[in-house]
Amino acid sequence: MEDEKIIDLYWARQEAAILETDKKYGNYCRSISLHILKNQEDCEECVNDTWLRAWDTMPPKRPDFLAAFLGKITRNLSISRYRLNHARKRGSGEMDLLLMELEECLPSGQNVEEEIEGKEIARSIDRFLYGIDEESRDMFVRRYFYVDPVKEIAERFGVSESKVKSRLFRARNKLREHLEREGVAL
Repeated sequence: MEDEKIIDLYWARQEAAILETDKKYGNYCRSISLHILKNQEDCEECVNDTWLRAWDTMPPKRPDFLAAFLGKITRNLSISRYRLNHARKRGSGEMDLLLMELEECLPSGQNVEEEIEGKEIARSIDRFLYGIDEESRDMFVRRYFYVDPVKEIAERFGVSESKVKSRLFRARNKLREHLEREGVAL
């Protein structure tokens, strides 16, 4: 079913919207969640919560790009679940590793003022990403949005893991420089 028709089902408050969403985007959202959580049960809960959040959000919001809309909801719910699961214990999992990798080039969101500035920072990061080559941008997004392991990114692009690590390292350094130039306090 086309995205527009699925969105129309949400607006009409028809439960078929959830079934159609799961058919079309269930595997996509499960993949995002599973990369973050590494736990099938938590993944399924987050995906179900994504459908609920989509139901609660439409209407009044009408997403322009349904896949991105659902992916973002799934990612945010999965990160929240990850933080909840790891509040007392700090493991050395993929999520911890990537948060450490980005720690040096992104400001922390510890207070309300920083949260308000978050949208401008997001726009600045978007400008940065569209200013780098497509393959580096895709690797960066695969790693830091979809939480893909370096090994999977290397396989996807047909390059070595060390090349992926190197490109991500350079991209993080360029991002830090870009944010500093734009006046974002790190």
